[in-house]
Amino acid sequence: MSDRATLVTQERTEFGKGAARRIRRADKIPAVLYGHGTDPVHLTLPGHDTMMATKVANAVVELDIDGKKQLALVKDVQRDPIKPIIEHVDLVVIRRGEKVQVDIAVHTTGEAAPETVVTVDAQTVLVSADATKIPESVEVSVEGIEAGTQILAAQLDLPSGVELLTDPETLIVNITQAQSQEALESELAEAEAEVGIEREESDEEAAQAPAEAAAESSDQE
Repeated sequence: MSDRATLVTQERTEFGKGAARRIRRADKIPAVLYGHGTDPVHLTLPGHDTMMATKVANAVVELDIDGKKQLALVKDVQRDPIKPIIEHVDLVVIRRGEKVQVDIAVHTTGEAAPETVVTVDAQTVLVSADATKIPESVEVSVEGIEAGTQILAAQLDLPSGVELLTDPETLIVNITQAQSQEALESELAEAEAEVGIEREESDEEAAQAPAEAAAESSDQE
């Protein structure tokens, strides 16, 4: 792919938390490259370029390791839970023409039939794909689909050359009937009653109570 990122990197010999902090302060990212039976290679990646390259899942990058080129799949990205920085990257050696197993995201498109709820039960599916032609996601159209419809993994429209590895019977998308407001309120009242919560009367209910009591008394007379 012509838009594949090239990351100019160097092997590193310093390890540990202190070394990692020094690398990050220099706007670089510690990483490790492994695969194909080779010994792990510890690297230092350029911060900004790596951040841009890893915005998509299963990114394939070309590493320039001290002048030597190597294709790699971004296998794992460890991000700081608070700061917008990458703490560490795991890379896997790949070769042109080989197949890799990766999880790809499931996205729905279109609008289902009125008064339905669309639930994506499986956010990703496992596939086997050419290492240099990994799809970013698989799209599932729910346009006009009626309640009661279920879309299984076997029904996914995968790109040519991509093989499904997830169980074909796995439920991917479930379209159900939307509940009415009355049904939701009834369920809530039942749930509250089960745990002993008494619901407060609304102003309308409070106003109706004396009238209902008077009517009942009149009937008894």
